Amino acid sequence: MKIAIAGSSGLIGTALVASLRHDRHDVVRLVRRPPAGADEFQWDPEQAIIDPGALRGADAVVNLCGVGIGEKRWTGAFKQQLRDSRITPTDVLANEVANVGVPVLVNASGINFYGDTGDRIVDESTPVGTGFFPTLCRDWEDATHAATAAGARTVLLRSAPVMARRGGALGRLRLLYSVGLGGRLGSGRQYFPWISMVDEIRAIKFLVTDSSLSGPVNLVGPAPVTNAQFNKAMSRAIHRPAPWVVPKFALTALLGDLANEGLLVGPRAIPAALEGAGYVFRHNTINEALEAAIG
Repeated sequence: MKIAIAGSSGLIGTALVASLRHDRHDVVRLVRRPPAGADEFQWDPEQAIIDPGALRGADAVVNLCGVGIGEKRWTGAFKQQLRDSRITPTDVLANEVANVGVPVLVNASGINFYGDTGDRIVDESTPVGTGFFPTLCRDWEDATHAATAAGARTVLLRSAPVMARRGGALGRLRLLYSVGLGGRLGSGRQYFPWISMVDEIRAIKFLVTDSSLSGPVNLVGPAPVTNAQFNKAMSRAIHRPAPWVVPKFALTALLGDLANEGLLVGPRAIPAALEGAGYVFRHNTINEALEAAIG
């Protein structure tokens, strides 16, 4: 297949490009700088400009654009940056997919679409939650409308934090735990969605090629854990004690709304669509995912 990828320089994009090329797919990358090779095409989503040859002949487009959720404290300005870096590029790509006639668009979203669901198990049929994070995910997904209206099979990747060997959420946590600063966040009863890097990449490739799936798909491991359970698993994986409890007020003071919407709450989400389509997870538990990333 010929697959065009936007956001190919990030944690997931870099791994996805390498894996697709290993499988002998023809991968082209959309970049914002001048192209450095024949496999790169320039675009400027803020100006709604894209090289007319970028998507020509593509069998699928994968859009992974977006500033990292945990890069900064959630100020008003950074919240706007989170929105602009996701919704605008998605709108531009969806319109180009429609114009060129690309048959498949696989677009990133977030598992926090559901907001705080407590102990209730949620799947892809669960409606959007309330707050900044769920609203961001809803608007991000809505920006794919042009592609869907044109007949493209559009898949929305509601992804959990990825347990990667380097970088991402686990990279930051690993440093804290390795120096003995790991611990439970708040009550620890909130759910912590997760997925291994291996399954993140395998699932995206599965969704690019499996014509039976469209719409939202939860990219989460099949065995949900609470923050307290994740803390114990991290302590075992790092071989360091993690006795601390970080109180809610300290997290909120440090991280703002990111704490209230991303760390102190979380959906108990399951991958119903993926498993229903026959996807088989490589890492079924948080212990297996951490062993793959840290062991």
